[in-house]
Amino acid sequence: MRFACLRAFQALILTGMLAAAPPASAQQRPLVTEDPETIGAGRILLEGGMDLAHDYHNTVSGLQGNLVTIPTIGLSFGLSSIAELQIDGGLFNHLTITSRDPTAPLAPLLRIDGDSTHDISNAVVATKIRIVPEGASRPSIGLRFATKLPNASNEKGIDLDTTDFAASLLLAKTIQSVRVVGNIGAAILTKPTGEPGQNDVVLYSLSFARAVTQQAEVVGEVNGRISTRDPSPPGTETHGILKLGGRYTRGPARFDAAVFFGTTTIDPTVGVTIGFTYVFSAFTIP
Repeated sequence: MRFACLRAFQALILTGMLAAAPPASAQQRPLVTEDPETIGAGRILLEGGMDLAHDYHNTVSGLQGNLVTIPTIGLSFGLSSIAELQIDGGLFNHLTITSRDPTAPLAPLLRIDGDSTHDISNAVVATKIRIVPEGASRPSIGLRFATKLPNASNEKGIDLDTTDFAASLLLAKTIQSVRVVGNIGAAILTKPTGEPGQNDVVLYSLSFARAVTQQAEVVGEVNGRISTRDPSPPGTETHGILKLGGRYTRGPARFDAAVFFGTTTIDPTVGVTIGFTYVFSAFTIP
């Protein structure tokens, strides 16, 4: 069933890439900070790319190594002028294992032969709503509600087989040639070890995008989460990423690249992401 869904997902992507596409106005890759502005009624935004993370660490499985995610995929559907549906995920994660911790909570569940493992990424389904449009002296304001689905397998040791829920307040303002976006919210994270209970975390993100020419932008952000419990249940710890990169628009497509750095000891020490964004008009809202 899972593979049939993936084939349908890929077919939808290929169909979308054949359509004509005007450029999008909201924030896109390589940023993950959510702009309150939506893509517009009847439009579809397609994102694709590849992530390379050095020294990735999963504290639940005890695996550490270099992680490749290809392709990373994002789809956004403009349900109206103020709302959109988002589906994000990845088809293939490959971890080259550099170390193992046999005392990790779910280490006994691992079913891995050799020094590498691979798995599908967890999917995230979200709805974004713009509540207040941007004005001369006020920022645009929106809300986003997201659910992470448990697609990944604990036996593979890369991601967590849990269902999580998050809600965020989105703010954005353009000041001359700079777009500043901020997110603040909270998430309920299921304990991945199978024990009853949860960990509530604070979500944060702040980004900027500065136009240097009509086609090129310099972008950056810091995003992460802060655990409200000490000690945190394994797999729900505080995380953070600092990212710097650029975007280049050519015709209907936008290409991007960025380097990112972990801000905690269990985040990847350094990584690279590259990809593209493509938006097209797909259907008419009645």
